[in-house]
Amino acid sequence: MNYKNKKLDFSKLHLETKLIRGGSIRSNFGETSEAIFLNSGYCYNDAETVEKRFNGEEPGYVYSRYTNPNLKMLEDRLALIEGAESCLVMGSGMAAVFASIMCQIKSGDHFIASRVLFGSCFQIATKILPNYGVEVTLVDGTNHDEWKKAFKKNTKVVFIETPANPNLEILDIKFIAGLCKKNGAMLIVDNVFASTYSQKPLEFGADLVIYSTTKHFDGQGRTLGGCVLGKEKFVKGDLLQFHRHTGPALSPFNAWMIFKALETFSLRMERQCSNAKKIAEFLEKNPKIERVLYPTLKSHPQFKIAQKQMINGGAMLAFEVKKSKKDCFAFMNRLQIIDISNNLGDSKSLITHPSTTTHASMPIAEREKIGITENMCRLSVGLENVDDLICDLKQALNK
Repeated sequence: MNYKNKKLDFSKLHLETKLIRGGSIRSNFGETSEAIFLNSGYCYNDAETVEKRFNGEEPGYVYSRYTNPNLKMLEDRLALIEGAESCLVMGSGMAAVFASIMCQIKSGDHFIASRVLFGSCFQIATKILPNYGVEVTLVDGTNHDEWKKAFKKNTKVVFIETPANPNLEILDIKFIAGLCKKNGAMLIVDNVFASTYSQKPLEFGADLVIYSTTKHFDGQGRTLGGCVLGKEKFVKGDLLQFHRHTGPALSPFNAWMIFKALETFSLRMERQCSNAKKIAEFLEKNPKIERVLYPTLKSHPQFKIAQKQMINGGAMLAFEVKKSKKDCFAFMNRLQIIDISNNLGDSKSLITHPSTTTHASMPIAEREKIGITENMCRLSVGLENVDDLICDLKQALNK
């Protein structure tokens, strides 16, 4: 039996079709669900073939730390739905963040990041990069004057999250990308909170887009994974070389799991984003809540930027419970449907207390500076019935 893979013109197809058909490789058996290739190495018909594959003369697989049919399928599908030339998957989102920075920066270079960052990204910027002799500047991401002043002759990389973790601060990608191009720096956007369903950073001038595929793409709390998307010259050049020789490889099994999960990605995200908007609107009217941060609420400080660059508000929101950390904990402990967890982007709704979990390693003064208060909660909205979720929140607040 010899199955011939179809070649589709994806430029004429919609997102939902790309999510089902994009990147698919069937073996000669013609299976309906793509196979799992749980092998570390490959065999060759002759020594000449090995030489040609290693020197790039002939396409093919050589070692699963480099690539593998499952990894390639996932990379091709992710690039297709993001609208990127190329994609490289890795073992976790933080592996993707670190590799995308380290493959292009050296001692004496200058690195800029927005001040509101996920805890591990903050550690890379403030602890790890300085150890390698990299100069680091953190800026108020919403202050255009600070951005203009931050660039130097040796600025090499700029890293931002938008919406940011955990307060959903929204940055003007197009403005920052313009400054990067003017100063010869590469802009990396962590798009995890929005996902590709809600925002397309490459369309606004970003050079690279980073994801933890653990969130939203898998979306069911099963796998770790990460990816970097951008121009093929960079992704298959500096980034691939760094990846090959430092080893942050993604498991073929995890790649297969994420690849199959993408088939339902748009269906899941449509429900999760709709649920999140309704919950944000409910919480904003509740007297027990101090403030709500959600991109499509007019009360959001960067509402106008969100309207300009986001397709919808996404599935993430943050809010502050009146009045203290004790009250916040009591509210979280009374939730019956929503789980307490530090993960996000799951089909189950998950609530987090950032100041004691994801951002606990950040100095208190730095947390206060960016508005991560002790009564702030981060809510990742899932697929449950929205009325049930609202009832759960209401009963926990009322008590």
